[in-house]
Parts: sequence; structure tokens; C-alpha cells
Amino acid sequence: MTAATTASPTSTAPTPGQVWTRARGILAVVLILVVAGITFAVVRSGTNHGQLDPRSADPKGSRAVAEILKARGISVTVATTLDEATAATGPDTTLLVAGPNLLTRSQQLRLEETASASAGRTLLIAPGPAATTRLAPGVRAEPHHAVSALAPSCELPAARLAGTADMGGIRYTTQAPTAITCYPTAGRPSLVVLPTGAGGDTVILGAPDLLHNERLDQRGNASLALQLLGSRPHLVWYLPSLTDPSATTDDDSPGDENEEQPENGARDDAADESSFLDLIPSGWLWGTLQLAIAAVLAAVWRARRLGPLVTERLPVAIRASESAEGRSLLYRKANARDRAADALRAATRTRIAPLAGVPARDAHTPDVLLAAVSAHITTPDHDVSTLLFGTAPPTDAALVLLADQLDALEREVRTS
Repeated sequence: MTAATTASPTSTAPTPGQVWTRARGILAVVLILVVAGITFAVVRSGTNHGQLDPRSADPKGSRAVAEILKARGISVTVATTLDEATAATGPDTTLLVAGPNLLTRSQQLRLEETASASAGRTLLIAPGPAATTRLAPGVRAEPHHAVSALAPSCELPAARLAGTADMGGIRYTTQAPTAITCYPTAGRPSLVVLPTGAGGDTVILGAPDLLHNERLDQRGNASLALQLLGSRPHLVWYLPSLTDPSATTDDDSPGDENEEQPENGARDDAADESSFLDLIPSGWLWGTLQLAIAAVLAAVWRARRLGPLVTERLPVAIRASESAEGRSLLYRKANARDRAADALRAATRTRIAPLAGVPARDAHTPDVLLAAVSAHITTPDHDVSTLLFGTAPPTDAALVLLADQLDALEREVRTS
């Protein structure tokens, strides 16, 4: 047995070295992106805390107003649990509740009871219908309205001094005779000051926009924010957290489904909360977009550009069997049974045309070739037409069968 007959076919699988060569560029890019992401997160970790956070320097954060208050001698304390918030309340304290809709029913009732007895100021940011009913009894939340520059239209000294401010959002109505309503839109106010019996008051803001870093220097936003938050020497900035132990003391979820909803299909507490994208810092959104663009550009750069075939003289002679085997493997890898069948049929037509007395120029013309071939064989015309000019076989087995039938047809024509 010779070496030629025992040699195995050449493997088309890439070697480990080839795999590493192809993949190392992509791995290097992924490693760079991971390192850049970690570095970016570490650099931003000291200033990026989320929306309406007094420690956040993001556009939607509130670090600017907190720093101004500190410069004026007002202490600013961040509380993330209900126990911390209620323990810090008092007549000389302003309690800002950044997310009243995130509180459970029992948390809201406990906070309202403690705040009413403290004789201090409680500032609620955009409470929804259920949260308003519990945290500010006597006040009713109305449908949401767009935030815009509004005039105060009231006698509240802080509002008259600030003038036009970015207000709107959720609007409120109240029948309390001592309540002060300001910044109305469509006839309903977006700021309500409700005095409490202990000498304190509850302030309700329909939207948090005037406290954001990006809007603090616009119109009278800074003046109104500083007056509302700086009326007492201490400010407690309460950021409700889902990990607060007091949130698991009962089975109530934020917002009560049985709570009566306002007319005109007003949104419930869950709808008043920020969306998932709003909770993501803007820097991460831009970073994700940049990574997506970079991935697309890398894909375009690495993509293969297919052009017309170029005939090139080979440096060495290749045996016909090896060339046929290589082409067949490529056809099989690309699942190109149509191209393989066309090649087999074209080669057969070229070889049997002169045997049937058909000129080379008419070898691929069905009317001429089929009539000439049918005169030399006993196979029905329909089968000959299917063999020589049929459709692509649906499976690999059908392709092998077609090759065998073409060989049989050629032998029959040759021996006729």
C-alpha cells in the first residue's frame, strides 16, 4: 500500500495558533474596554450617586443646591432609612423626602405622624395620589402636566421673591383654608404649603426640576429652592431605599391599588416613579452608545469584502483531484448545493454535447441539446430535462444521487 493511498485528507479546521492569531485582536479590544470602564467607574464613583441626590454632580443631581446651603451655614445630612429620617426631625429641621412614592403604606403613615409632631418643615417631591393622601391629608393629586416656566400667582413670600420658576409636573388641589397654593397651571397649583397644627408646615412640589444641577441657575429656581430648603438651620435629605429594613415590616407595596384614583386617568404611584433609564446616570448611557458605535465600526473594519474573482497563475501545480476536493469542501461548508449542482450539470452538458452531435455553442441550450440527447438514449425526455436543467437538490443525499445519474446518462450517450 502506497503512502498516497494511506494519507488522510487535509484538515480544514484551524490550528490553535491560527485561532489565537485571529482572536487576540478582539480580546485586546475587549480588555481595553473593560479596563476603561472600571477606570471610568472609579473616577466617577465619588460624584455620581443618582438623580436628586445632594452628593451627585450629574445634571439631574442636586449637589449644587446642597453646597450653596452649606456655604450659608445650613447643615445637610443624607438619610437613607426611615429611622434616620424620623430621628433627625425637629422644629429646627427641614425634612426633604426625595421619593415619597417609594415608601410603603406603613412608612408613609409613620413619616406623616412624626413630621406633623415635629413642628418642622417637610418637603415632599412629586408625591403621587396615594402618597399625597397619606403624607399630606387634605391635599389631592391631579394629572401630570409638563414642566415649564410659571409665575407664582400667590402671596407666599418665598415664591414672590423668586418669581418665575420651572414648575409644573403633578398638580394638586386642597380645600384647607390655611393652605397656600402657588405656580398654577391649567387652574391647578404645582406648589402647596400646608401649615400643621404644631407650628410647622408641609410643602409639596409637583416636580423636582428646580433642584437639579442643570436648572438651578435658570430663572428663579435657585432663589425658590434656597428659601424652601433653608428656612431651618438643619436639612435632612431623605433618599428612600428599597433596602430599608422598615420597608419589609409589612406586605404593602409602594402605592395602594385600592386607593381612589383622580379623574382623567391620572397615573398611580408606580407611574409617578422615574423610569429605569432615568435612574441610570447620563454618563453611562453615553458610554454605552459610544461602545455600540465602536463595535459597529470594528465589525465593518474586520468584515470580509467580497469582490469579483481574479484569475491568478498558481506558483505550483495542483492535482485536479485535490482542486475538486477543495472546491467540494467549500461548497459543502457554504451549504451551496445549488452551485455544486450547476457545476455538475454544466460539465456533463459540455461533455455529452459533441457526443450527440451538438455544437459547443449550443451545449447549454435546452431545446437543441435535449432533442439530440434523446435520440441516443431510452430515458424519457422529462427525466433528461430534469437531470440536465433541473432545480437544485434539497439535500446532500439528493446531490450525490444527481451526480450518479449524470454519470449514468453520460455513459449511455457515449456507448449509444
